[in-house]
Amino acid sequence: MKQLHLEGFEIQEIKNNPVTKEQLHKMYELSHSYEALFNKRAKLYKDQGLKDKNLSESDFKNLILKQYTFLKRPVAIVDDEIFIGNGKKTIAQLVEKTNF
Repeated sequence: MKQLHLEGFEIQEIKNNPVTKEQLHKMYELSHSYEALFNKRAKLYKDQGLKDKNLSESDFKNLILKQYTFLKRPVAIVDDEIFIGNGKKTIAQLVEKTNF
């Protein structure tokens, strides 16, 4: 993350300023999946037994809206392209996209 040029980007601290339905919908339009936006490493995912359930896209959407920890982070939107999570490949693509 330190490699990113974040000047000019809006950073939203979702713990105190949760994502809105509109923001989540925009992320869905770009990713085509609420599951792709869902953090299956969240402690609550295991604690609530969600890993043993067959969750629908609607379930993923509602869980993300209900609890900020279920949103995989970081999420970056650059020129109508979405980058989800902190995997090496994702961050490398984001660095390439933002370091023009």
